[in-house]
Amino acid sequence: MALSVIRSSRSLVTPSQQTPSDVLELSFIDKVPALRCYTRTLHVYRHGPEAPKVIREALSKALVPYYPLAGRLKESGENQVQVECSGEGVWFVEASTDCTLDSVNYFDNALSIPCDELLPDQVPKRKGVEPLGQMQVTQFACGGFVLGLIFCHTVCDGLGSAQFLNAVGELARGLEHLSTAPVWHRDFFPTSPQQANTNVLPNLPPLMPGYRLEHVNIDISMDEISQLKQEFHESTGQGCSAFEIVAANFWSLRSRAINFKPNTEVRLLFFANCRQLLNPPLPKGFYGNCFFPITIAAPCELLKQTSIIEVIKLIQEAKTKLPVHFAKFKDGEYLRNGKDPFAPPLGYTTLFISEWGRLGFNQVDFGWGPPVHMVPIPGSGIIPVGIMGSLPLPKKGIRLMTWCVEDDHRQPFLDLIAKLV
Repeated sequence: MALSVIRSSRSLVTPSQQTPSDVLELSFIDKVPALRCYTRTLHVYRHGPEAPKVIREALSKALVPYYPLAGRLKESGENQVQVECSGEGVWFVEASTDCTLDSVNYFDNALSIPCDELLPDQVPKRKGVEPLGQMQVTQFACGGFVLGLIFCHTVCDGLGSAQFLNAVGELARGLEHLSTAPVWHRDFFPTSPQQANTNVLPNLPPLMPGYRLEHVNIDISMDEISQLKQEFHESTGQGCSAFEIVAANFWSLRSRAINFKPNTEVRLLFFANCRQLLNPPLPKGFYGNCFFPITIAAPCELLKQTSIIEVIKLIQEAKTKLPVHFAKFKDGEYLRNGKDPFAPPLGYTTLFISEWGRLGFNQVDFGWGPPVHMVPIPGSGIIPVGIMGSLPLPKKGIRLMTWCVEDDHRQPFLDLIAKLV
C-alpha cells in the first residue's frame, strides 16, 4: 500500500520537570537475554485533531513519574544491565499524510500496512544504545491518527507498557493525578550466584533457503467463542477461557495442516503473568517484566486424533503447574541444573501464542475515545507465532494474527480454519 507520509518534526521529549538522576537495578526476569528486544505496535484512532501536539505534551508530563523510561540501558558488567536515569527522553516523531483512514480501511489488512512509514525513523543512539521508548504520531486527513510505538521489552512487559500508555492518555485528557501510580520495585526476584547465568539465548533453528512464514488472520466472533465454551462445559462440566479455546484450536489446526512426520514432537509455548504468584503479590502500578513461559509438548499424532476438548484439557493442566514451576525458577533450581525455561528449543515444531487483548492497550484514550484496533508487528521472521487481540471496532470478537506457516501449508491451514469459523 502506497502511503505518502511527511515527517515534520523529530526530537527527544524529556520530562516536564526535574527528575532523579540515579542508576536503577533491573530484576532477574528483566535481564533475561530473550527480552533484550523492542516490541513494535501500531495503534489506530478514528479521531484526534492535533494529536501529535496533545500526545507530545502529555508524554512529557508522564515521563516525570515514569522517569526511568526517559533514561537509557547501561551495561554493568558481563551480560548485566541497569537503567541509567539520564532524563534524555523518548524519541518522538510528528508526521502527517493527505490520506484518510477510511481509504485504507483503518489498516485492517496487516499485509498492506506500510510499517516503515508509520513507525519512528532516524532514532538517535548514544554509544549504540537507543531510547527506551520511541513514538511516531501520524495525523491523517480525516482527523484520525496512528500511533507507532517501539518499546524496550527489557524495562516493561506488555502490561507495563500499556500501563504507561494509559498514563499518557489520562494526562492528555487533563487528569491531574494518574489513576495508577507507577512502582519500580525490581528487587522482588532474588539473584543468587546459581542464577547469574544470563548469557543463555533461545535455541534458534538454522535458517533454510527460502524459509518464510506467511501471514494469516483468524477472526472469531463472541458468539462462536460462547458456543465453544458451552460445548466444553457440556462435555466436562467445567469452564474454560477464550484464550484456551483459541490456543487449542490454533495448535491443533496448524499441526494438522503441516502434517508433520510421525513421532514428531510439537510444542505450544505462551507466557503467563506471575504478579499474583509472589508473596506478597507485586504492588499495583508495577510495570516491569513478571511472567513465566509455559511449554506443552505432545506427539503430532495426538493433536491429529484427539478432540479439541482434550487439547484444552492439556493446556489447563499445564497452567495448573505454573505456581510450582515459577517457584522452582525463582529458587534457582532450573539454572542450577543447567536449564533455562526462557530459552526453549525454537523451530517450525514450536508454536508461540501471546494474548494482547487483555493487556490494556485497547483502553488507551487520549481524549477522543479508544483505538479502532491495535496491530502488532512481528519481531522475528523465523518463530511461528500467533498474537491474540480484539477485532477492530465496532465489531466484537477475537482476531488471531499469525505468522506461523510456510507457503506450502498456508492453504491447508486456511481450509481447516474455515471449518472452525
